[in-house]
Parts: sequence; structure tokens; C-alpha cells
Amino acid sequence: MKGQLDTKLGTIVIDEDVLGKYAGSAAVECFGVVGMASINMKDGIVKLLKKDNLRHGVTITEVDGKLHVELHIIVAFGVSILAVAENLVDTVRYNLEEFTGMEVGKIVVCVEGVRVVD
Repeated sequence: MKGQLDTKLGTIVIDEDVLGKYAGSAAVECFGVVGMASINMKDGIVKLLKKDNLRHGVTITEVDGKLHVELHIIVAFGVSILAVAENLVDTVRYNLEEFTGMEVGKIVVCVEGVRVVD
């Protein structure tokens, strides 16, 4: 999937990796998010991703000209998961729409784990 915008000057194509990295970067900046999660489908193991692998915790598809985003995150222990998820959805939606000019239709937040943060 590539993000595509048609303008009067031509067509702008944004690669899926760029969209994923941008969404992942916006997500880890939110309060209560420890990091993005990657799931090993073979073992069912969830692991915390480092800053250079943020794209792997994000799935982006395009449906009817709108971006649909799925975020796999690990939250900090003791924070309200509902509050973190609402903040995350608002932040990622705003950042992606401002960055790309494309409309974000749906954002799904999958909490894959909880970590105690020192």
C-alpha cells in the first residue's frame, strides 16, 4: 500500500514504510506508551521494539481513499489504558493528516503488554 495524493501539479506517492515510521514515532511520544510491540506469530511472543524498528508495530492500509492504521503498543504500568488509547488515536490521526494531507479513517490500538517503568 502506498499513500497517493493527486494535486493540480501532479501525483504524490508516499511509501508505506514512511507512513508506518511516522505513525510509530508519533505513537511513542504519547504519555503512557513505553514502546511499539512486535509479535512473533510463531511463538506468540511480544517484544518491545527499539526506536529504529518502530514501523514493525504499525500496519497501514488504504480503504476508500482513507488510511486505516493498526498500532501494537506496550503501555506503562499504572496508567489508564483508555486514556492512553484515546490520546494515542488523537495524536496519530492529527500527525498523519497534517504530514500527508490524507484522511485517516480508522485507528485500532492493540495493547500487547504492560511494563513497569522506572
